[in-house]
Amino acid sequence: MASIRKEIEIGVAPDEAWDALRDFGNLHTRLARGFAVDVRMDGSDRIVTFASGAVLRERLVDRDDDARRLAWSIVDGPYTHHNGSAQVLADDGRVRFVWISDLLPHELGPATDEAMTAGISAIKATLEGGGG
Repeated sequence: MASIRKEIEIGVAPDEAWDALRDFGNLHTRLARGFAVDVRMDGSDRIVTFASGAVLRERLVDRDDDARRLAWSIVDGPYTHHNGSAQVLADDGRVRFVWISDLLPHELGPATDEAMTAGISAIKATLEGGGG
């Protein structure tokens, strides 16, 4: 199984970053503008259209306000298995944003890693630009 971890420091307050991350239905407007371009909610699932043109159904697994951690799974698309999580960690008045994806098949690891690199850059730009 491929396991990919991305981590970045973001110059916003932890509560501000968490408020944007926990807003599962507004990924494209509040957290990762330009990386995600549309979200349509279907129950607790979000159907995300990415800038790449990919459309994936993501199922909310857990939203932990105390830990500032969100977990989801991609339940259709190219993956036979996908667990994702993102967490906002306080770091001296700033944020350390951690995003982890565990996935199969392993061969999708490089493309997923590339997408996550673009995604975490969009998250930083969105939050620091006041998009959260």
